[in-house]
Amino acid sequence: MSGHSKWHTTKRHKAVIDAKRGKIFSVLAKEITLAARAGGGSPESNARLRTLMDKARAANMPSDNIKRAVQKGTGEIPGVTYEEITYEGYAPGGVGIIVEVTTDNKNRAAAEVRQAFNDNGGNMAQTGAVSHSFQRKGQILIGASQISEDQLMELALEAGADDIINNGDHFEVLCAIASYDSVAKALQEKALKPESSEIAYVTSIPVPVSDAAIAKQVLELIDALEALDDVKAVHGNQEIDEKLLG
Repeated sequence: MSGHSKWHTTKRHKAVIDAKRGKIFSVLAKEITLAARAGGGSPESNARLRTLMDKARAANMPSDNIKRAVQKGTGEIPGVTYEEITYEGYAPGGVGIIVEVTTDNKNRAAAEVRQAFNDNGGNMAQTGAVSHSFQRKGQILIGASQISEDQLMELALEAGADDIINNGDHFEVLCAIASYDSVAKALQEKALKPESSEIAYVTSIPVPVSDAAIAKQVLELIDALEALDDVKAVHGNQEIDEKLLG
């Protein structure tokens, strides 16, 4: 979704997700294990692992949990085998939804994702039906009260960002996947605290939602998907009228 819509929906979901800290730790542990398995257990030489460990610390994940997740990835201690899977579907109003899953049981994950779509007025779609209108990019949302646009522009572009969008109460920093680590690190070194920082599916073709009932259904579907244990992230191309977000 666009940074403007994502800013508001992220804040809306944050209280719900923060209340489920066990889910956050579980998702981060899986991601850290996968990152360590793919690129080794040293955060100095594994950018993905370093970013995830920073995110885990920011979420107050215990250091022992982080260490165990790394050791499972490097094979130092036994652990389950995780798969990364992406599902696509539609929410009410024709909103495209991409669901990122990390699971040790893809049949269970697929059934739960499908059930969430069915129970909330959506439907699953074939691979490529939705993703063709999204691009994988680094996306970082920063509150405008933390830094001026000119300062952020200079800092982020020098670190490798492609674009900085001023959305009034916040800035959206976009970059190529290869530049995400350097951009995130540059912002971190300036003690900036992003509302959201991730490799996201970003769409340039948002679907406007101006009907209150449709907006409610879209957000309820996203809530239901995000509540699933195996779901890592949910991305949508909705552009919900700000008046409906409260």
